[in-house]
Amino acid sequence: MACMGCCKAMRPRYKRLVDDIFPVNPEDGLVKNNMDKLTFYALSSPEKLDRIGQYLATKLSRDVARRRISLVKIAMDALDQLLVSCHDYSLNLFVESFLKMVQKLLECDELELQILGTLSFVKFANIEEDTPSYHRRYDFFVSKFSSMCHSCAESENDRSKLIMSTRRIRTAGLKGLQGVVRKTVSDELQVNIWEPVHMDKIVPSLLYNMHDPGFAPVELESPKDDEHPAQVAETVFRDLVCRACFGNLKPVLKPILVHMDNHKLWGPKVFVIRCFKIVMYSVQQQYAYVVVQALMSHLDTHVHDSPEIKAAIVDVLFETVLIAAGASVGPSVLDVFNTLVKHLRISLDNKSSNESIRAEEKKFEEAIVNTIGQFANNLPDYQKIEIMMFVMAKFPQFTPDENYGVQMDSQLQTLLLKTLLKVATKYKTVNMANAFPQEFLLPLLSMSLFDDPAMRIIVQEILHTLIDRHDNTEKLLHVQVFKDISKAGFKVEKVNRPDALFIKKFGMHFYWYLQENIKLNSNRVDNFEALFCTMSLIAIEMNSKETVVELIRLGLDMQNIATNNLSLPMTHKCAIHALVAAFLCFVAQVCDLQQLHQYALEIVENRKTDAPHLLPDFAFNRKNRPASYADPDTVTLAEFQKQDYPQTETLKDTWLFQLDIITNLLSEQGLDLSRLSVPFTQKPFGISEPDGSRSMSDINSINLEFESTEGSPVLPKKRSSEDVTVESLKKMLSEDSTNKEEEEERRREIIHTFRTAPFEEIVARSEAKSNHFHNKLNEILSMVSKGSDSPSTLRRSSTKPATVFDIQFPELYVY
Repeated sequence: MACMGCCKAMRPRYKRLVDDIFPVNPEDGLVKNNMDKLTFYALSSPEKLDRIGQYLATKLSRDVARRRISLVKIAMDALDQLLVSCHDYSLNLFVESFLKMVQKLLECDELELQILGTLSFVKFANIEEDTPSYHRRYDFFVSKFSSMCHSCAESENDRSKLIMSTRRIRTAGLKGLQGVVRKTVSDELQVNIWEPVHMDKIVPSLLYNMHDPGFAPVELESPKDDEHPAQVAETVFRDLVCRACFGNLKPVLKPILVHMDNHKLWGPKVFVIRCFKIVMYSVQQQYAYVVVQALMSHLDTHVHDSPEIKAAIVDVLFETVLIAAGASVGPSVLDVFNTLVKHLRISLDNKSSNESIRAEEKKFEEAIVNTIGQFANNLPDYQKIEIMMFVMAKFPQFTPDENYGVQMDSQLQTLLLKTLLKVATKYKTVNMANAFPQEFLLPLLSMSLFDDPAMRIIVQEILHTLIDRHDNTEKLLHVQVFKDISKAGFKVEKVNRPDALFIKKFGMHFYWYLQENIKLNSNRVDNFEALFCTMSLIAIEMNSKETVVELIRLGLDMQNIATNNLSLPMTHKCAIHALVAAFLCFVAQVCDLQQLHQYALEIVENRKTDAPHLLPDFAFNRKNRPASYADPDTVTLAEFQKQDYPQTETLKDTWLFQLDIITNLLSEQGLDLSRLSVPFTQKPFGISEPDGSRSMSDINSINLEFESTEGSPVLPKKRSSEDVTVESLKKMLSEDSTNKEEEEERRREIIHTFRTAPFEEIVARSEAKSNHFHNKLNEILSMVSKGSDSPSTLRRSSTKPATVFDIQFPELYVY
């Protein structure tokens, strides 16, 4: 015994201190006083830390092999206390021993030892180290903790014990993954945990536990089970996404999408939407658009999959946009919309003949339209107009150079119009000029003449949405005679100057297209009602002295169409007369023209007595529709003959609005009535196709007359037979102003070219222009030298005609 005591005294001090922390009875636990001595020794001699760690690792390995669980727990407790207390430069060597011991525990088959090692690793992960580590790797821990997240304790016979054991081991694995992430993301010298090789293990492990059928999301106010694997996995998942920066977010998103594909979790899509909501709420706001782009790219990979999967992806995209902030769409806004419109086109190009599959495809197409609208809602107003112009450019008549593979059909055009309408509903009009730039307005108005009546209605609804700023559309959806608009609750405000200038510039375009729409034989009741709403909204939002005359002129022209157009059916003519009566009565009240209002009411009363078919109550009564409006399969020819429409087109002057009477009524209002009698027959400038280059005069048509050097008499010039009238003077003034505008535009282009173009380009342009001028000059000179075909130059002379160089020009023509 004395020899043994002597040998013990000869052992190194750190070993004696380590041995003293283990009690005689393992059940008594760590000897606290001796542990304090060991800690003090480690702090006083930090160079001994690595040896202490190696000795503890040796004892731990021996105890693990002999299944001495109590001694293993004591050793791990001592290691944990040493880690917390020591923060010296030599701690790295001690940590290596600690990680080897944790790895030894995790490799055991004992569930308790695995959980013990995981808890020790979590405590280590929460320690802030003072010195960096250059060679530490956590590959084993990532793999082991991920496998623990998928484990199921099969050794238990009792089901309740089996569930508890499974929950414990999965919870330990999830907390271990959280510890690895926390330990590595804050230290740039550690292993890059964001590499795909690690994320492909971590993220699916978290999603596997989150998708637990036994775990249902609870309300915020309800208590949560913090030890449930699904709840722990959600917490770790939020922490992981929250720590991801811009460059590390894509490696996190890709495993999520792959996991959803592999496990077919897109339908039902409740779990997918929940996962991406967690991502959107956890990710840094400035990086949220990366999530949107990842979903867009994933949608491209499923372009040939079933419409259910594609609709689920678009629905998830819709939910992410709902959460996203205004700037989260990112820099590639048009690329996002282009991708969605592309999938819309592909869906229609490859539409199935199977009714059930086609129904799912329609859901997918509707989801795309709703998602585009939600995207637009997060954009500033100026970008919403750009998006509408971008969508409009996808129509075939506006993209002559773009190859779509197949010709787009009316269904795609209808969906694109619905997309425009969806974006327009998100736009808040403040200024008409901003809402209707010329590049957007003219194509939109041209689309109002589509052959399909349903598409024309959508175009009118887009106009309603953008024109209406005071929510008056709901009151104008049906054609009716408003005897007192103050009781109807209309909001009418005085037009501002920018809007007055806008309608003065583009009013003729609106009026011409409205008049052309009224002529179409395919119009239905809804088309006439949409046109009435558009006309009335223009009157409300832009009611000025100049506008009221044009609106009255528009109503009278529509009345002339219904009176003189022989191709229109009787039902259309009656509807147009009813629409004009309701519109002129409405305009008179909006513009405060009492005499015109009284005259319109008199016309209405006359029609009530003698021609009720010319009033809205009859002409727009859907229960009284002949075959031109109703479904031809349900209305027979015999039923058409029973309608109360007159057999002959008889129109009395008392039933119609008379131009001379209206002129007399408005003459006292200080309005300019000079254009009231001029019909809208001429298409406004800018509606037709782009104009070609201006035609130049033929060089042979130039007729030059020179004064003879030999004093030969010159025939007197013919005076112009055109009389000087006021109209000719007006024409000259308008031409002068046009020429000035064109000259000013050319001047601005020249200044811009000289400021921005490179010097070589300016030289090339100047040379080309100079060459062109010299060629024309030589051509003129050669023609003059040969003689012209004009009578004055065909006079024969006894002498040889003088050359152009011998001609003496008057001083007025000499420079």
